[in-house]
Amino acid sequence: MIELTLSKIKVDEKRHEQLVVFREVGGKRFLPLVIGLPEIQAIKMKLGGVKTPRPMTHDLILSVVAGLGGKFQKIVIDKLENNTFHAKIHLLKEDGAETAIDARPSDSVAIALRAQVPVFVEEAVLDKASVYEV
Repeated sequence: MIELTLSKIKVDEKRHEQLVVFREVGGKRFLPLVIGLPEIQAIKMKLGGVKTPRPMTHDLILSVVAGLGGKFQKIVIDKLENNTFHAKIHLLKEDGAETAIDARPSDSVAIALRAQVPVFVEEAVLDKASVYEV
């Protein structure tokens, strides 16, 4: 697995897409992910330090997991299938057992930023989908 760091958020006006662009830690490759508008807004709100009067969905997920005694460990973008990325949210349960939950990368990124956990990508996925400029 290769650790990623958030490089930038980009709006592609020509294709009407929002991108979250990661860069491999210690490397030169970038991994652009197309994500939906609600998730990009959730990510921008967190990065901008915006506080909402009531919990948004990703904040609620963090509260539920913490309330059940769980702890977020990491996010792993683990598959690229039919031009769709797949991710897993890795949790440590209250009893010490580890579990991985299937999730969309967009939600996973929004959660990772809130939980302050690292984002990783499987090397095969990065090899297949990375670019050197964005």
